[in-house]
Parts: sequence; C-alpha cells; structure tokens
Amino acid sequence: MQRWIGFLIFLFPFLSLITPSGIGFSSLVFVLALLCVPHRAWAAIKPHWLEIRWVVMAFAFYFLLALASVLLRPEASWGYLDKPSRMFLGLSAMLLVVLARPPRASLWWGVIAGSVAALPFIGYQKLVLEIYRPGGFLNPITFGDIALCLALVALAAAIDFRHSTRKAILPALGALAGLASTLLSGTRGGWIALVLAAILFLTYARLLRSRRVRLLLIGSFALFASTFFIPAFGVQERVGQGVHDVQTWLDGGSALSNVGIRLELWKGARTIIAENPVFGLDPLSVRAELRKLAEQGAIQDVVLPFEHLHNDLLQAQASGGIFGLLAYLGILGAPFAFFARAAGQGRSQSSPQFAPALAGMLVVLSYFGFGLTEVIFWSLKGSMFYVLMVALLMGFCLTAKELENSVENKRGQ
Repeated sequence: MQRWIGFLIFLFPFLSLITPSGIGFSSLVFVLALLCVPHRAWAAIKPHWLEIRWVVMAFAFYFLLALASVLLRPEASWGYLDKPSRMFLGLSAMLLVVLARPPRASLWWGVIAGSVAALPFIGYQKLVLEIYRPGGFLNPITFGDIALCLALVALAAAIDFRHSTRKAILPALGALAGLASTLLSGTRGGWIALVLAAILFLTYARLLRSRRVRLLLIGSFALFASTFFIPAFGVQERVGQGVHDVQTWLDGGSALSNVGIRLELWKGARTIIAENPVFGLDPLSVRAELRKLAEQGAIQDVVLPFEHLHNDLLQAQASGGIFGLLAYLGILGAPFAFFARAAGQGRSQSSPQFAPALAGMLVVLSYFGFGLTEVIFWSLKGSMFYVLMVALLMGFCLTAKELENSVENKRGQ
C-alpha cells in the first residue's frame, strides 16, 4: 500500500500539466483508494484531529455554503456543488498519506518531473506552433499559475536534497523549468505570487542555513528578474502593456485590454457588493447586474462576455456576501496557519516538518497572489490542484511530526 500510494502521489504533479485530465484522475483515485480502507484511515488520522480540525471545517463550510446557496436560491444550479464537494473530498489525500506513510520524496520527484516535462510541452506550443499565449490543455493563466506552484514547491524540496550536490541539481532544474513555463505562458498574476514567495523566504532565511539552498533561491529569483531585460521573453513588453492599459483606463479611455477589463469588472463588483453585502448573488445574477450597470453607463460594456470578476476576493463577496468571503478566506487561512505552526515547531531546516510546511505556505500564498488578478478557484482543475497539494503536504507534515516525536522519545529514554 505504501508503494501504491507513493506512486499515486508521484503521478499527481507529474500529470497535472502534460495531460488533459491528470488532476481530475488523481483526485478520483485518491477518493476511491480511501473508500477501500475507511476505518483504517480514520484510525490513523484520529490522533491528529485537533491539528487538522480547522482546515477540515474550512473546506466543509465552503461546501455547506454552496449547498445552502443551491437550496435557498431557485435560480442556482445543482452543478454549483460540483467543485466545493470535490474540494472537500480532496482532503482524502491527507488521510492516505498518514495511513500509508509513503516517503515524501515521491511528491518531490513528481513535482520536479512534472515541472521539467511541462517546459518542452508549452515551449513547443510557443515556439513551433507560434501560439502567443500557450496554455497546454488549460488556459494560459491557469497553466502558468500551476507551473509557478510547481517551481516554488521544487525550491522547498531542495531543503531535503541539501546534503548532496548531485541531487540538489534536480530540484534546481524543476524550479527553473517551472519559472520558464510561467514566462512562456505570459501570465502576469504569478509575478505577485513571486513577490509574496520572496517575502516568505526572507522570513525564514535564518532557518535556511544550507549554502546550496540559499544559492538556489538567490539564483532562481535573480534569473527570473533578469528576464525583464531580455526582450525575447516578453516580460518587459507585458509590463509596459500593463502600465499603458492602466493609464488609458485612468484617463477615461477604452477598457478593451486585459488590465482595463479587470478594472471595469472590479468597479462593477464594488457596486454589486455594496448593494448585496450579506448574502450576495449567485454568479448568474452577478453577470445580470453587470449587464444592467453597463446599460446604465456606469461601466463599459467590454465586461459583458466574462463569466467572473477576475478577483477571488470580489467574486467570493459578490456571489456569497460576507459568508462567501469568510469561506474563501477560510480555505486559504486555515491551511496557512497549519503550515506556519508546523514550520515554527520545526525550528530549523533539519526538522522533517520544515520542507513540507514551507512548501505548503508557498502554495497557499501563491493562490492568494493569483486570486488578486484572477479567479483561480473558478477553474475546477486549479481548485483541485490546490486542495490536493495542500492535503498531501499536510499529511507529510503530520507524519514528519510523528517521526520527530518518536526520535525525541527514544533520546529521552
């Protein structure tokens, strides 16, 4: 069972970007595997309930709010429950890790392999097929966001490979490949996540005592920053385009641009939220309100074709009111608090909890950064990648803590 679960864990990040259904396949197999051993899995996770309860409750609240929306809003479709229910069931991956105790190297190797495999895939679309914004089997933004997550998790994985120069090269390759894939996708939302990641690394810099790990971190961020000065990567062009779009919008010009459309959507969202602050509206009604605002001339009609508000915070408030905002903050805040506590308990990079805890914080922070300019949780694949990665890393933190405690107990004896 340990080998089987370890293999499934490897497949999840490896298949995420290079197959059309790798994320959905992994989520389904984790649930089916849990159904084979429900009693054993519960017995394994029960001693950790106090540590994980807030995370489980956050995802349960997210699902129950969706259920209440369907039951209380006649216009809401039952399909609205699909994503929240799958996200809640995605926590099954955590139970399987605690039960089977696979080596966390299975996740690290999957992340590295998935990141490296994605680069030639999207590179072919960009350079050979000449697709301006390639996205593999996903849209360019989601592809770029997940690729960046893989890169950051690979950086955290380097902590476990710090004692070997030869092995440390592999997470370095994974991190660089993920960053390159993000650049090729042309997504700019990930840049905010990179800033948040840099702040997190600086926060825990005192614990990163390995010279190899520090060089890898500095080198990765320096290489990414240097792409701004290389026209072939298009970073400078995208920055200049964004500045121009903002200035045009501020001057009252057309909002028909990637940035301008977002600004108009956010402008309309503020009005909708102010009129429906407690319970919000269902997504279809939000779009109907945007249409009314456009007809009244309050916002430009360039926003009408879009299904969401391009901001997770605003989308959560507009479609769920204060309860929707709490649900969104819960599925981010509760896992982050868990990982921060685990990293604090580790006290040094040599602690077996530190690497998965740091990786978990990076994933959560990244998704928060993505959500500032995109509704990353609108995508089912983006949502499932988040919950599965969080669940797996939580499971590895729990098993690492047990290992650490058993070692301390033996020393005490």
